[in-house]
Amino acid sequence: MIIFITGATSGFGFAMATRFLNHGHQVIATGRRGENLAELKIKFPKNLHTIKLDIRNREEVKKTIAHLPEDFKKIDVLINNAGLALGINAAQKASLDDWEVMVDTNINGILNCTHYILPGMVERNFGHIVNLGSIAGEFPYPGGNVYGATKAFAHQFTLNLKADLLGTKVRVTSIEPGMCQTEFSEVRFRGDKEKADSVYKGMTALTADDIAETIDWVISRPAHININVISLMPTQQAFGAFTTSRNN
Repeated sequence: MIIFITGATSGFGFAMATRFLNHGHQVIATGRRGENLAELKIKFPKNLHTIKLDIRNREEVKKTIAHLPEDFKKIDVLINNAGLALGINAAQKASLDDWEVMVDTNINGILNCTHYILPGMVERNFGHIVNLGSIAGEFPYPGGNVYGATKAFAHQFTLNLKADLLGTKVRVTSIEPGMCQTEFSEVRFRGDKEKADSVYKGMTALTADDIAETIDWVISRPAHININVISLMPTQQAFGAFTTSRNN
């Protein structure tokens, strides 16, 4: 299979690229950190095409898809993995710039890649789109305002794609992880590694390899099976009680 992965320079995406290449698939690995892509290319000189790409830029995505090498053009699987959270301030104190970056990456990035790759899948009547959501798209928490909303978009967009694709053999899945120890919290806390590490202190979080393995299972199901949504979290994570603000 030919698998197109966004955000392949670290975390989930890097783990996915490594797993799929080890399994003999062709991988198109994209991301904004060229040095990480170069590292991946050294490790896997065959079956890998790397592209420095900002998925927020519609024209850049359009040109990238249009100019893929001939042996990488017929994309079988699109994994819309690239995404981020910035800050954990309450909405009334949050940065509008941070909100816009999350919307541009987590929503517009998915739209741009899907728009330019999906028609080819429909034409060939074969393909699979995997969108990376989050349990934050279903369960709210303080400070998760726009991040959670972008992941709710990923969830609903996946289901709406499935409705539109009825009658084709193109499949769509939303993968929605809970706490996973990658660079996610470091990015959210702007490089504060101590603060990021404290998020996972005393518990065993999911790993990037766990997510890559889950997606590998999803895309390897028989063609007549569509996995709509997978929600997964560490055993040491669960749902909290409703909270109440009380008058004195």
